[in-house]
Amino acid sequence: MSSPRRPVIAGNWKMHKTMAEARDLSRALLAQLGPAELAAEVVLCPPFTALAAVSESIRGTALRLGAQNMHWQTHGAFTGEIAPAMLVELGVSHVILGHSERRQYFAETDDTVARKVESALAHQLIPIVCVGETLTEREGGLTDNVVIVQVQRALQGRTAEEVAGLVFAYEPVWAIGTGKTCEAGEANRVCGIIRDTVGRLFTPAAAAAVRVQYGGSVKAETIAEQMAQPHIDGALVGGASLEASSFAAIARLGLIPTH
Repeated sequence: MSSPRRPVIAGNWKMHKTMAEARDLSRALLAQLGPAELAAEVVLCPPFTALAAVSESIRGTALRLGAQNMHWQTHGAFTGEIAPAMLVELGVSHVILGHSERRQYFAETDDTVARKVESALAHQLIPIVCVGETLTEREGGLTDNVVIVQVQRALQGRTAEEVAGLVFAYEPVWAIGTGKTCEAGEANRVCGIIRDTVGRLFTPAAAAAVRVQYGGSVKAETIAEQMAQPHIDGALVGGASLEASSFAAIARLGLIPTH
């Protein structure tokens, strides 16, 4: 039986690509994917400075635009931050929240992630909420508890309807940018824990609807096996999204899920 969930393949460009490079990459990606209707939701997440250029390049196509972060406040004296309405104005539909690099390098916490989720939803942005354990936590047998707590705290105060429409990305921190990929069966197990947690906190319907990506050194060579897992609804792609050929290969392999 096919899943009713539409897969999400998102490319997180991180702090790469100037405006001109981002425009070139998005156009090259469009050329490689071709005009066919996409079964998956394909989201490009360039740096803030390139959002307008990519928005213009993909206007009128099936590709969607995502941001890598945002502040939870609508405006104010928050030097260097970006408000949700600023993203909406540029045509952004998705926003990555709580990425491990934000947590590790910029002191983001479960509380700030929860505030951002609330604000994103209030502005009709689809949050891609990142959760995942460090190598130390995995080796200590804490993976399940860490992920459950991150999910619980990210969803504080939310409704079942809101949760059903968002995206989680399971990103084991030890696999991000390391070349190490979590074995597909284990990634599926943890994605299932995310789904089960949503079901316990809200409703079975919300758990069935919420989409859960895998992220962490995703490559064209591994995406097919990952997409074959029943709880994995796509991928949050880092380094492999920076080249049109590799990201197009991932997007194409992720278009027709086997579950």
